[in-house]
Amino acid sequence: MNCISRSTLLICLILCNACDAPASETLSAADSLTYNVHYEIHPDPSDGSVEVQMSVEQSHGELREISFSIGNIAISDIEAEGELDVGDDRITWLPGRTGGDLRWRIAISHRRGDGGYDAWLNNGWGIFRAEDIIPRARTRALKNAYSQTTIAFELPEHWSVVSEYSTRDSRNAVINPHTRFDQPRGWIAMGALGIRRETIADTRVTVAAPEGQMARRMDMLALLNWILPELKLVLPDSIPRLTIVSASDPMWRGGLSAPESIYIHSSRPLISENATSTLAHEVFHVALGKTAEPGFDWIVEGLAEYYSLELLQRGGAITARRYDQALEKQSHWSGNAGKLCARRSSGATTALAVVIFRSLDKELRKKSSGRVNLDDVVAGVAKTDSRVSLRLLDDLVTDLIQDTAAALHSDALKGCRQLQRDSGS
Repeated sequence: MNCISRSTLLICLILCNACDAPASETLSAADSLTYNVHYEIHPDPSDGSVEVQMSVEQSHGELREISFSIGNIAISDIEAEGELDVGDDRITWLPGRTGGDLRWRIAISHRRGDGGYDAWLNNGWGIFRAEDIIPRARTRALKNAYSQTTIAFELPEHWSVVSEYSTRDSRNAVINPHTRFDQPRGWIAMGALGIRRETIADTRVTVAAPEGQMARRMDMLALLNWILPELKLVLPDSIPRLTIVSASDPMWRGGLSAPESIYIHSSRPLISENATSTLAHEVFHVALGKTAEPGFDWIVEGLAEYYSLELLQRGGAITARRYDQALEKQSHWSGNAGKLCARRSSGATTALAVVIFRSLDKELRKKSSGRVNLDDVVAGVAKTDSRVSLRLLDDLVTDLIQDTAAALHSDALKGCRQLQRDSGS
């Protein structure tokens, strides 16, 4: 009888200890460690702000800590269930074992240094990025744990919303296969919107703008009918979905890309007098989906500008003669370029990059007897997980033609030293 009691007591002690053990110790590696994250977006047009509520639901404390970078973001009214630390540059939240809510408010309107707003919200409409209202975060979680993230919008009466996750009053999945913690991203438009939708070359396209903003939605779709089929031949798996938002003043008079989405000012010509296209340029950025290593912004900007011309010519939007004239203008403009390897690529620097890529394309075709061209290099860039650099281009070109390219030699790259090239930076 005493033996049975001791055995029973031992089993009870083991079970009790297991209840208090860390989840990483009590869950097997085969268990699916998922936790739910939901964002509720509440725009407040009366004061140009958005309230965000982030709700975490979990069963084993999978998400231990989340830390947001706030920098110069105009964030206020921060409240949380659980432990919260608010610093000058970061917010750190430790949700409870079963989750909890974190809330904050962000003032939307943001003026760029060169004039115009790249984020705006008033009583009529708003255009901004998800990144503007949900600061980018680092997480500390159990090994192999990942989020199942959703987002929903609670809007004023008669308002609608367009984004990558745009259905009103319902939870929409937020999926980024490259991360374990999914955060909403990309451009958002809300208000009394005019919306056009079309499927072009297997890409689901949405073009949206506030009513009365003079946005040329159908013209944009027409241009995309020329360039998207050609883009698919270069980057077949690049854009399953594309959201374009547009507005007039006080928004910034240019174009900006974000994941699977683009903002373009309604006054921008779809094809300019020099045959370039802001829309085509930004579409290529979205398709390539790459950022550059420091000093090599000219590569991603030059590729986007070069292919904006290529796609227009290949799709028949401009003639071969107009295409050649456009390249001549780029060559003339490139004479004003300063240092090529700089933090940001200016217009003249981007023009010089176009000239370099045109030379590289010709060199590839010649050395491979027409077997290889710049399209093959771009496809290689898209497949890599690395940020774009000169070393990456060198490696891709060498693999394709078993030789180096004179077009990428340091002597041909204004202001780029051999040391930068060899560093792989």
